[in-house]
Amino acid sequence: MEFALDAKTEDCRETLLTFMDTHVYPNETRFHEELSAAEDRWAWDTLPVLKEIRAVARDLGLWNLFLPGDHGGGLTNLQYAPLAEITGRSMHLGPAALNCSAPDTGNMEVLSLFGTAAQKEQWLQPLLNAEIRSSFAMTEPAVPSSDATNVCTEIRRDGDEYVISGSKWWITGAMNPNAKIFIVMGKTDPTADRHQQQSMILVERDRPGVGVARHLDVLGFDDHQHGGHAELKFHDVRVPASNLIGEEGKGFAIAQARLGPGRIHHCMRMIGIAERAIELMCERVDGRTAFGKPLADQGVIRTWIAESRVRVEQLRLLVLKTAWLMDTQGNRAAHTEIQSIKIATPRTVEWILDKAIQAHGAGGLSQDFPLSYDFASVRTMRFADGPDEVHLNTLGRAELRRQAERREGVRRGRG
Repeated sequence: MEFALDAKTEDCRETLLTFMDTHVYPNETRFHEELSAAEDRWAWDTLPVLKEIRAVARDLGLWNLFLPGDHGGGLTNLQYAPLAEITGRSMHLGPAALNCSAPDTGNMEVLSLFGTAAQKEQWLQPLLNAEIRSSFAMTEPAVPSSDATNVCTEIRRDGDEYVISGSKWWITGAMNPNAKIFIVMGKTDPTADRHQQQSMILVERDRPGVGVARHLDVLGFDDHQHGGHAELKFHDVRVPASNLIGEEGKGFAIAQARLGPGRIHHCMRMIGIAERAIELMCERVDGRTAFGKPLADQGVIRTWIAESRVRVEQLRLLVLKTAWLMDTQGNRAAHTEIQSIKIATPRTVEWILDKAIQAHGAGGLSQDFPLSYDFASVRTMRFADGPDEVHLNTLGRAELRRQAERREGVRRGRG
């Protein structure tokens, strides 16, 4: 088993580390200042600092690294993992600087895999160039959307058009006026097989009948750094039939294809969040004294730091194994591992952030450090792309089946 990075990854990693040190970390404060002064705080992608940094990233070849093939950086999941981790250390600015931020990453994957030539020209290319933003509209307020087959937004064929009606919420990035296109999941045939009822369709933001009902805070944060999270209303919205992605009834399958890579990308970035939290925790306790000795000399704090290191190293190995399986055996073969990292990563990083916040005292709760915002973001990951409980149930069922097959194999061997 080889643990070293290959030459291509190492070269890209060195370039990215220098880019982060030179252009991202020094501009984090400027990013927030420009965002606070912006005429529209949701339109974060229009900030001058981001445009400047993106120009450098493109010149360095640090662009669309998440997307394999001709459209992206040509990297495997295993090659992308250490790079995504580095960008996760500055969640506001790092992924966006490389045009590698959700939900656009997943939407670009959908369009590259399932879009028509016309859809790719109209929507994928502007997204690849960071000229526009997009949103993925699946979750609904009236049903438990952890079961994607519950989605009940209506997509009805009417001649050469489809008519969309329904409500969506927690639609990331939709408050940003530059989110010009929504990928909407809804039902085209409620009478079909349970997993053949749903379809996906492109809905332009400016179509009559599309409305932004309200913004949703995340644990008190408005998350304007990522275009917010919106509740959307679709009232008899008409779009051309050519806006359908793939075929009718393939929405569930497309969603699963989208969510696999999306889940591992989130996990890769969260490891970067954890690493920065450990660094901040160590720096803080090395420089603070209480009850006559440095906080770093307190046994309980050393235990937090040691536990954090052990947990993040375990997590990284599991994420890398998952990336390797996806590359060598396909996403379906890596399903168990994808679920495992989806369960383990937010929990682990949430624990590390909690200890880092505690080590910072009241300062850890404030805007003076990224810890409280990162904590809120990581907590949402226990819902995003499927809640823990759904993944645990599926993983447990699969393990029971695997063990039953193992016992049966043993019995047959003895016979």
